[in-house]
Amino acid sequence: MVNFNGNIQENTGVLIENNRGFLFGDSLFETIKVLPNKVLFLEDHYFRLMASMRICRMEIPMNFTMEFMETEILKLLPFIGSAPAYRIRFSVFREGEGLYLPKSREIGFMIAGNTLEEAKYNFNEGNYEVELYKDAHITKQLFSTLKSNNKMIQIAGSIFAYENDYDNCLLLNDEKNVVEALQSNVFMKMGNTLITPPVSDGCLNGIMRKQILNLANKIEGLEVVEKSISPFDLQKADELFLTNSIKGIQPITKYRKKNFEMDLSKELLKRLNAYILLN
Repeated sequence: MVNFNGNIQENTGVLIENNRGFLFGDSLFETIKVLPNKVLFLEDHYFRLMASMRICRMEIPMNFTMEFMETEILKLLPFIGSAPAYRIRFSVFREGEGLYLPKSREIGFMIAGNTLEEAKYNFNEGNYEVELYKDAHITKQLFSTLKSNNKMIQIAGSIFAYENDYDNCLLLNDEKNVVEALQSNVFMKMGNTLITPPVSDGCLNGIMRKQILNLANKIEGLEVVEKSISPFDLQKADELFLTNSIKGIQPITKYRKKNFEMDLSKELLKRLNAYILLN
């Protein structure tokens, strides 16, 4: 029995007493954009999840194949409702009792989702202002690159952005370099060079980040590099934009007193949508 929100009731074990994802953050997840009959960037999501599970010393079940992941995701869609696209969260967690040392190596999974209004990625040309979030830093270490249930910096940063009328915040690592936004990777164009922080700086190893790097490398005359970005670099940039699997590309229009272009992000979004249609 447990006391849940003031009510004494039986423990189902799904979300409370024995759920290690809830108790210890012993969980990983993938946020995936899905079309009615197609999981976008399935292979990239699958292999990132498998690599993350190995890093966390999770025992991968034999039936956890890429085809299994795809089948289980598509199985859920009719129950969410008919839509052009879906936002899916595929979570895996260790099951069973134990404290920091789990008593079982069994892995459970849960898939949840909601509908999206557009199958393609749309370009938002409206005002989008960001600021630095300085109350906490991302550490430069392996676990920072994973999508785990430990997202307290992102939660507190989102509240800070809301309370101060910003659209997003940029996060710093322990060396005070910009590594990512609250729910996105960050890119900066300076002259003919497109820069994004390396994963070794502590940023998420983003799926959309990978797609944009591949597409940008095909643009003639554009140099693409992965290197650290300092807050001072932001003031000198010509263009800043964010990337994630659901929104695709979000241009930043303002950081402090600096306004930014959005020509490259428009071109990359056009190429991204074309790539999705062909694959």
